Amino acid sequence: MFEVKPISFSEFVNYKTDYKYESKLNDFFNIEKDETEKFLKEYMNFGGYPRVILEDTFSDKARIIDEIYRSYLERDASYLLRIEKIDAFDSLVKLLASQTGKILNYSKISNTLNISLQTVKNYLWYLGKTFILEKVSPYFKNIRKEIIKSPIVYFYDLGLRNYSLGLFGELRTPDSLGFSFQNFVFNVLVEKRAFSGAKINFWRTLDKAEVDFIYSWGEKIIPIEVKYANFKKPILQRSLRSFIDKYNPKTALVVTKNFKAQIDHHKTKIQFLPFWELIVNQSLFL
Repeated sequence: MFEVKPISFSEFVNYKTDYKYESKLNDFFNIEKDETEKFLKEYMNFGGYPRVILEDTFSDKARIIDEIYRSYLERDASYLLRIEKIDAFDSLVKLLASQTGKILNYSKISNTLNISLQTVKNYLWYLGKTFILEKVSPYFKNIRKEIIKSPIVYFYDLGLRNYSLGLFGELRTPDSLGFSFQNFVFNVLVEKRAFSGAKINFWRTLDKAEVDFIYSWGEKIIPIEVKYANFKKPILQRSLRSFIDKYNPKTALVVTKNFKAQIDHHKTKIQFLPFWELIVNQSLFL
């Protein structure tokens, strides 16, 4: 079995820089920070499908992503998966794209789309198996709770997500860029997870303390917060502090645009690091 995923950010930057920094991407990211952020915004807007990346103009990129999206609905969903309610399936994709990183309410989705609860779950299963999105379960020590509690979803390709929302190439507001950045970091973690046996979850309490990602393997856990913001100093947010107080991890990460610092809370080392260090630093998850 082979999994052919969208182009990673590292591959994207190599292509954009004519592979001049292929063996020293970390140096490029650290020195060319403005260029790195420009590439990040482009990648978050248009995604990682090779044919989209290879096109030079916005109109050509839009034409290609439209072809990809329509061929998925008309060929994969309708013909191969035999989905009869293709309009509802299309609406579900758009609804899920608008709720990236938010806890799903199956009953609400069912009522909104006028399809059964079981159909919603079946369609979500199809979307996962065809590599459109991935469900992320909440973090619990009790495995049974993890299985039954409501998940959140992230898209494998940001361009496809944006296109379904009518935002392809149009991400400009802090909120829209923030949600895309969170999905971007999830995809980086998925790359890190490959062949490691690691799990990616999120954490949320009844009083709404929430940590974006919990990366765990064996007995090791790393809580990860994602902040697409400009930092002047490291600040430990309440939610991350709550998780640290409860589980006492050795390390916690706050992934940022370009800010780097380190603070301690009890026995936990909290690293604020630019997103590119999550990509190139192989020792973070050892």
